[in-house]
Amino acid sequence: MSNLPPRFSDWFASRGWTVHPHQSDMLARSADPALMLIAPTGGGKTLAGFLPSLVELADGNHDGLHTLYVSPLKALAADIKRNLSTPVAEMNLPIRIEDRTGDTSATRKKRQRADPPHILLTTPESLALLTSYEDAPRMFAGLQRVIVDEIHALDDSKRGDQLMLALSRLQTIAPGLRRVGLSATVQDPESLAKTLARHPDPCPILHADPGPAPDISMLVTDAPPPWSGGGAKYAIPAVLEQVKQHKTTLIFHNTRAQAEIFFHNLWLANDDALPIGIHHGSLAREQRDRVEAAMLRGDLRAIVCTGTLDLGIDWGDVDLIIQIGAPKNVKRLIQRIGRANHRYNAPSKAILVPANRFEVIECVAALDAAREHDLDGDPKGPGPRDVLCQHILIRACAGPFDDTELFHEIKTVGAYRDLSRAAFDDCLDFCATGGYALRAYDKWQRLMLRDGLWTLRDPRAAQRIRMNIGTIQDADLLKVRMGGRGKPLGEVEESFAMTLSPGDTFLIGGQVVAYEKIKEMTVQVRRRADKTPRVAVFSGSKFSTSTQLSQRILRMFQQTDWPELPPHTRDWLTLQKDRSKLPEPDRLLIESFPQDGREYTCIYGFAGRNAQQTLGLLMTQRMEIAKLAPLGFVATDYATLIWGLEPVSDPTSLLTNHTLGDALDDWLSGNAMMKRSFRGTATIAGLIERNLPQAARKSGRQATFSSDILYDTLLKYDPDHLMLRITREEALRGLVDFARIEEMLDRTAGRIDHVTTDHLTPLSAPMFFEVGKVPVIGAGAEQLAARAAAQLMKEAGLDQL
Repeated sequence: MSNLPPRFSDWFASRGWTVHPHQSDMLARSADPALMLIAPTGGGKTLAGFLPSLVELADGNHDGLHTLYVSPLKALAADIKRNLSTPVAEMNLPIRIEDRTGDTSATRKKRQRADPPHILLTTPESLALLTSYEDAPRMFAGLQRVIVDEIHALDDSKRGDQLMLALSRLQTIAPGLRRVGLSATVQDPESLAKTLARHPDPCPILHADPGPAPDISMLVTDAPPPWSGGGAKYAIPAVLEQVKQHKTTLIFHNTRAQAEIFFHNLWLANDDALPIGIHHGSLAREQRDRVEAAMLRGDLRAIVCTGTLDLGIDWGDVDLIIQIGAPKNVKRLIQRIGRANHRYNAPSKAILVPANRFEVIECVAALDAAREHDLDGDPKGPGPRDVLCQHILIRACAGPFDDTELFHEIKTVGAYRDLSRAAFDDCLDFCATGGYALRAYDKWQRLMLRDGLWTLRDPRAAQRIRMNIGTIQDADLLKVRMGGRGKPLGEVEESFAMTLSPGDTFLIGGQVVAYEKIKEMTVQVRRRADKTPRVAVFSGSKFSTSTQLSQRILRMFQQTDWPELPPHTRDWLTLQKDRSKLPEPDRLLIESFPQDGREYTCIYGFAGRNAQQTLGLLMTQRMEIAKLAPLGFVATDYATLIWGLEPVSDPTSLLTNHTLGDALDDWLSGNAMMKRSFRGTATIAGLIERNLPQAARKSGRQATFSSDILYDTLLKYDPDHLMLRITREEALRGLVDFARIEEMLDRTAGRIDHVTTDHLTPLSAPMFFEVGKVPVIGAGAEQLAARAAAQLMKEAGLDQL
């Protein structure tokens, strides 16, 4: 504690605490222009980040804003405010701490700009908004430090790019600004540090003691998992038993729909009436607040949840994490494991529950990777230009600017360090005129040159720009309410709500409700527990298995035996090896066989769900051209199963980068997925407005209609428009994940094992039960005959496993 002032060392001593070495190191290096701390969950990294600020502010001589704290979650900012208030109050420090998020009142926001606190806790969106005001230079003039918490979570999304662009603006206003990044353990801390620092400045990295290894295992039940599906209903008795043995259990799911199904089934089996809650992003804020408050009081024994509880909040006495379904990537698993025993040097405890037979293999691979600390992650690409366009508009709201100065400022952001002047000018021209095809419309004439500086053509446009700041693309959601004026339950996607008829039931917040009507953009429902419910469609990601985890699974397949696997899964792989072969890391296994009068081809690409789905679309298109009469396909994280009328005798000719690339271009040009990608890109860039002054937010249908018209217009009259170029890049990277198909083809380099059999194979059999089958409308289109599950398993030799 030698570098702590007496007031602080006395406070630590009064609590019986010892300053951790990494906290002391952060204080000693508080003058560094940029500094990254990598520390395990529960390692006191947030206090380590704030200690230098508290010490610098303790004398009461600083006026105005000193430290800005940015977190991915509004709830995390509120939690940090509560936690910081304790040492400030107990040491009687003259420090004012406030938070500013979308939930902050307009009155308080206005006061904060006029009289900012010493420490302001906020989110990337609120910070971007603050930089858009004319008085931003006055508010941030005295800013000394920025603390970016959970930076690894922001780095994976456009929110991180938006934040770093905002920091480049703050650095210009306050040149002495110091940057601090706080992160859980990540695969590539050097890359993360480069993201945080002002390019090309260095950013030293401090590594805290990782603490004891977590206690993680896979749940093995007497009954084997089902062959397909993601619900893990089979494991509910065993999960309930674990809940009974622990104080508080977080039961994580990868999707909101899966969380709803599991919670419903768990509640039906909860004969002991254990207090159990559910928490995910589509539930009403009031319901999430009630669950969080109950967690903090220790009133709940288990909480079924999604990624909303992944990050930094300390949820009291959580002593067990259960992950339902394979975690899909190791760093997410490590993040979730850290929610248990949220204390330094206390091992976290977690149990993985595979939802189906293949996920047993994936869970074992993930456990091995976690124990070896082999984290996954894809390299970060260049900064997205739709975010850059929004940043230029934000800068214009704050007042006139010099384009060359702004260009050099932007290039201090790591993701934009290679941005060319031509690419910047493209974005600037789009912001000024809307681009070639749109420059005749006043609506998109937003910037103009005056006395050598760029400025808003109409100052009133600033309000509209500010109302649409942000990179989070909300799905088209409708609120769900019990009756006309009953309590809010949450939100469902508009496309799902439009499929409902009066009396249809669905799950939300663990309740079975019946649809009555839609009124004023609200779905009105009533309770209806006596009917089998559908599952509502919620926004949120469907994770794909990471490249690194897929490679680990492929390496597992090369073992002569699998003692780490339960007998039922070990016997399954042995049977596959006997009847066909197992996939290899540097070769592509393709199986072809007849079944029920159809010809099947199964491609084991291990490229992730999005890429395997795209592979199915492209392969069936190529098969259609080759007159092989494809009928449909289904995709998982590890394979694509295609069926048709003619056998595939030469898959090599269908599977080259060149042929698939051409097929992709043809398919993308007229596909609805491109319009969806365009809508997101154009909204972020400011071409489409979802929020309007003195008007209701556009409904999903209205936004889709207007964006579709724009897309079709640009495609016809200006096919090289910036928004169309960005859209294609976004679609390739995210929606269709073509890069992973290319990686698969490069990795296997034409080395294809084409196995033909006269029956389906053990490894392909579970594919027949996957949901999400995609029919192909073409020369061979007809309905696939229904098959009995027992017969399929018998023919595959799996009926006894």
